[in-house]
Amino acid sequence: MDGILRRRVVVGGLVQGVWFRARCARAAEAQGVAGWVCNRADGSVEAVFEGPEDRVEAMVAWCREGPPGARVEWVRVGAEAPSGERGFRIAETNGR
Repeated sequence: MDGILRRRVVVGGLVQGVWFRARCARAAEAQGVAGWVCNRADGSVEAVFEGPEDRVEAMVAWCREGPPGARVEWVRVGAEAPSGERGFRIAETNGR
């Protein structure tokens, strides 16, 4: 998939209970990025973004700030092979 990136992002800090997932999904849809976002049992938020490089990188940058009310303390970003994700969804805990 030429020009398509996939990034897995895990965000820690005060990121649950502050509408992080809903606003992340809205931002991803506005960017035209596919993937999902979910809460993790350890209190962090995990997201996968797949799409054009500039749009995926914009979503990674969004995660470094988060929505109003969030306090992002750390972000881990990993590269993965694109898998053909379609649409963006809020997933159950741990991406299921």
